[in-house]
Amino acid sequence: MNDPSPIPAESAELRALIDQRYADVMAACRAARIPLHDDAGVAERVRRTLLASDFAYDVLRRQPELLAPAGLERLRANGDASTRGATLDLPGDENRCMAVLRRFRHAEAVRIVFRDVNGLDDIDETLSSTSALYETLLAEALRWSETAMRARYGTARDPAGKEQRMVVLGFGKLGGNELNFSSDIDLVLAYASGGDTDGSRPLDNGEYFVREGRQLVRLLAEPTVDGICARVDLRLRPFGNAGRLALPFTSMEQYYQREGRDWERYAWIKARPVAGDRTAGRELQDMLRPFVYRRYLDYTAFAGLREMKALIDAEVARKDLAGNLKLGPGGIREIEFVVQLTQMIRGGRDPALRVRGLLPALRACESRGYIPRARAKLLREAYVFLRRLENRVQMLRDAQTHDIPDDALSRERLALGLDFPSWEALATDLAKHRTAVSAEFAEVLVPQGGQTASAPAADIELWQAARDESLSAETMEASGFVPGAEAAAELGKLPQAAAVRSMSARSSERLERLMPQLIAAARASAAPVSSLLRMVRLVQAVARRSSYLALLDEQPSARRRVASVFAGSAFLAERVIAQPLLLDDVLDPRIDQLPLKRADITAEIVRSLGTLDERDAERELERINEFRSSIAFRLGLAFSDGRADATATARRLAGLAEAVIGAVLALAAREMTSQHGRLPGEGMGFAVLGYGSLGGEELGFASDLDLVFVYDGKRANATSDGARPVDGTRWYQRLAQRVMHWLGAQTHAGKLYDVDTRLRPDGSKGLLVASVDAFEAYQRDRAWTWEHQALQRARFVAGDAAVGQGLERVRRDILGAARDTARVLAEVGAMRARWRAERDRSDASQFDLKQGRGGLIDIEFALQGMVLAHAAEQPGILHTTANSVLIDELRVAGLLTQAQADTLHVAHADLLQMGLTCTLDLRPRLARRTAALDALCVAVTHVITELGFDFGEKAASEAKAV
Repeated sequence: MNDPSPIPAESAELRALIDQRYADVMAACRAARIPLHDDAGVAERVRRTLLASDFAYDVLRRQPELLAPAGLERLRANGDASTRGATLDLPGDENRCMAVLRRFRHAEAVRIVFRDVNGLDDIDETLSSTSALYETLLAEALRWSETAMRARYGTARDPAGKEQRMVVLGFGKLGGNELNFSSDIDLVLAYASGGDTDGSRPLDNGEYFVREGRQLVRLLAEPTVDGICARVDLRLRPFGNAGRLALPFTSMEQYYQREGRDWERYAWIKARPVAGDRTAGRELQDMLRPFVYRRYLDYTAFAGLREMKALIDAEVARKDLAGNLKLGPGGIREIEFVVQLTQMIRGGRDPALRVRGLLPALRACESRGYIPRARAKLLREAYVFLRRLENRVQMLRDAQTHDIPDDALSRERLALGLDFPSWEALATDLAKHRTAVSAEFAEVLVPQGGQTASAPAADIELWQAARDESLSAETMEASGFVPGAEAAAELGKLPQAAAVRSMSARSSERLERLMPQLIAAARASAAPVSSLLRMVRLVQAVARRSSYLALLDEQPSARRRVASVFAGSAFLAERVIAQPLLLDDVLDPRIDQLPLKRADITAEIVRSLGTLDERDAERELERINEFRSSIAFRLGLAFSDGRADATATARRLAGLAEAVIGAVLALAAREMTSQHGRLPGEGMGFAVLGYGSLGGEELGFASDLDLVFVYDGKRANATSDGARPVDGTRWYQRLAQRVMHWLGAQTHAGKLYDVDTRLRPDGSKGLLVASVDAFEAYQRDRAWTWEHQALQRARFVAGDAAVGQGLERVRRDILGAARDTARVLAEVGAMRARWRAERDRSDASQFDLKQGRGGLIDIEFALQGMVLAHAAEQPGILHTTANSVLIDELRVAGLLTQAQADTLHVAHADLLQMGLTCTLDLRPRLARRTAALDALCVAVTHVITELGFDFGEKAASEAKAV
């Protein structure tokens, strides 16, 4: 044991008090013939204990054996009360049982004081040790009560004869494993189902568990000559004091579905089984999880928090509790609210936040990025400081109080016990922490949000005119919405919409506050009319979802962001209107960070699926869809904000698609295995190849996926080992069909992707899935030049990596074969000229960014042609499928000059940028011709001609000459 820290210089009065109390304790030891061996500074540690706690002084005088050698070992022991409680022998007599429990509690509580004040435990360990003590007392008291009840009435059983036990749920700080030294313990009692006991005097289970609950409370809370074990509070149960002491699970579920209030949701965040049938307790928690954590981001939690805070503030004012460490301004409750608010809002979507203790929950909120690091640090330091001080206040006299004592001597004891030189020094730090917490709490509660928000009077009148059906185009235009006719018409229709007319009174009140704010936000955007029209549609879409109205009502930043996105991107606006869940992303505090990289996307989708409460295909598919929409939306925001360029955005969209395909394939394989069993051999034996934009890592926001499915032919004739076995060919065929179906299936969250499989061997006439050997044979013997061009962009995106490696070898062998350069140039040129004639939508005023002369497809065909013509001599150019990288590979190989590579790089990036912008505007990929754009395309055409290709330029120039 380390040497104890000496007590800082104390006043003469305090020194005399400690000397006298130490002498009294030593006298009690001598009277009990207990020698105190002052090894390792025991005397100094006892003096520090007496400095901090009158309660410890009283117990040590009455139980001096705690300072005997065995007692000292107990005081210094690391193990908490559970290790000693397991050997506790409770007498059958109730009075003697209560005496044993109380003496055990006193001894363990002194141990907690001793270790805390002597620096042997930090605050986390002190709080968890206190929680463990009360869990032990609950477990032992319940064990005694169960024995007594069974002796009288038998064992409680459900109608099927299964034994039923009490479920004791701990709430508040007990539930969070962070109990104060003198806290009451908040409990809710329950049992799984109805039935009767099996004794000679049978009781209905409901009455049985009520009586058992009363017995439990009496053992712990009834005052005796030894005091009490614990203050038990059962008011958190359904209907409070008016409700039954114990309820079956079905009644609990019905209550919370019908009657549950916001403060009860906050309470259940920390709930956990602490005694009795813990397995059944966890089942009850699972049953009630939808009540606590809503499926969507729940900004209605703000209103509930404000109501709770208003009630607390009223109590603080009424009882003059401004200095209260828990309830006063900047106190512990405000820190808890900040963290629990984040848990309430986001815990339904992010199970990582469903943790009980304040500090673990704060760490989770910080690590997931929902609470900024600086705020988390401030709250953590304040919480630790306040909880240490609160605990010492309670240790002083074992009183359930959160108020600093008024007398100077007690304040000096608190300060010196916490290693401050004086009360004034402690008070300075206390004020600093409380001021900081108050500021953070006020910011989180959002000034200008909710009922405190104010809109310009003119916008309030504008909305009122819409309600009165008197809004005119002229009024809208005078207000900054030009042209005003459509805006006036759509705004005027909103109050009459069925979804709006059927809103609850609370939602209608919120909409009245919100609409003038939305009008003001739209006016401040870059395109007021477009923004307002889209926001009106959004309001109709979410009118029955109070959480989304609350989000927009509570968060000024969300209104501004939505107005800006709706003004600047028709595509993103339509996505949000169709899937209001994407509003969650608008207000995610991490939204300004660059979106996830490919490895992060894959890890995140796995994490998201791994935390689903229900593991069925439909639910998982919906979660995958929500995930894809969320990430794609973030990528769209990053691109439109200029935080990511076109090349990076297209690459990340491809990475997202790759992760989604992998997740869907894993889900399909799991379903196939459950129905038909596994095929023999290592790995899945199945791979998905991405072609086109996916293979080339240039995916757009609305691109379809070109996929080819391939399997290990050696397993074709094998048979699966399930209850309904099938041969390998059929197993892989069904697997591919399932992947295809699920990628295109419509769910509540929309559908994932349109899929095109026509690039498979023999196109739409061929089998959906081919063996590796069949794929290779087709590519070697029957594929056209344009199919080898497509193969240049093919890459493994999901499935069995070994099969993927085999396919890459096939790709490199096929593309690396020696070819006649002139023939390649001619065939590629002819195919490009044909495509252009069929697909180019360019005219005198507009340029087709993809199919136009000098556009993206011209660049792509030229690069593919160069690969086919030269890969035999330069195999290094086969390393990549991405055009932007391939340009550099061709330059390094000496097949492009630096000037040619620079021209193609600039053109590819600029054209891709313009193409993605068109998609976000919901426009065809047609750009208005400008001198700069024409010059860019001419330069590309010049490079293509220099490389020896004719994409129809000669014919075009001859026709122009004629």
